[in-house]
Amino acid sequence: MSMTMPGTTPATASSKTSDAPSGPGRARRGAPAWLREPLLHFLVLGGLLFGIDQLLTRRADDPMQIVVGPEVDAEARQVFAASRGREPDAKELQALRQVWLDNEILYREGLALQLDKGDVAIRERVIFKSLSVIDAGVKLPPADDAHLKTWFDAHRDKYDDPARFDFEEAVLPGDADEAALRAFVAKLNGGASGDAGAGLRVFKGRPHANLVQSYGGDFAKALEGSPIGEWRVFRTMEGGHPGWRAMRLAAATPARPGDFAVLRGVVLQDWTDATLSEQRSAAVRALGGKYRIRFDAEGAPAPAGGARTAGKDGEQ
Repeated sequence: MSMTMPGTTPATASSKTSDAPSGPGRARRGAPAWLREPLLHFLVLGGLLFGIDQLLTRRADDPMQIVVGPEVDAEARQVFAASRGREPDAKELQALRQVWLDNEILYREGLALQLDKGDVAIRERVIFKSLSVIDAGVKLPPADDAHLKTWFDAHRDKYDDPARFDFEEAVLPGDADEAALRAFVAKLNGGASGDAGAGLRVFKGRPHANLVQSYGGDFAKALEGSPIGEWRVFRTMEGGHPGWRAMRLAAATPARPGDFAVLRGVVLQDWTDATLSEQRSAAVRALGGKYRIRFDAEGAPAPAGGARTAGKDGEQ
């Protein structure tokens, strides 16, 4: 196309364009000079490409699709390991995914309601405000004593006082092996002082669950079944590592069932908290039904709630 270029003289431009016929692809005679500027063409083309790119980006980033990718699992594992000192199992990881998904749904609902406008708070505040909207619509069903008693019986592990055990450990200096401990235990049972040549550790009121968590299930069973006051050598497991310990059971307190009449106020509060939590979760799941949830992590199970269709790339 012939047009006046920056730096050419008017005479030169005129000689190049005066005899040029009009037609497709050529500037019309008499068209304003600014229409023939290359910079204008560049800006128009750039704007057109930007608009197309934005349209394609909007289509690719579908606001009604939630992608639960491998980064979610990675963050969940990191947080869990930092607080528990171990990796989560499959059931625990599934629960963590569900928490993340519930929060993502609440976050998006909060943004849709423009709860973030005028607020510089981070994602957690938006989630909290969205959850507050849900809480406003949650109502407790009526609950009489019969209903509470049924709930109490279904959750007795929270209210029954478990059997508790007092025990002692005699700790030899250095790294004592099984043979050394057995010889030492024989001396203790033969009348030697309990702290002669060893340190003494005393443990009070430990329930079965604590024994299992601290030393393993086999140790808990063996200790609970041993005679009171008799030193024995027990095989323990701590952090997946076996070991040997010299211990004796000092006292055992039998389990005591919880009394509903005494604990009614506590039971009512626990039931209220649990029921409201269930209703909140159900409301979030209902909101999740309008989203398409896609799991990029291969083999990741889909949590409850949200629209799902099977996809070979993990889309649900």
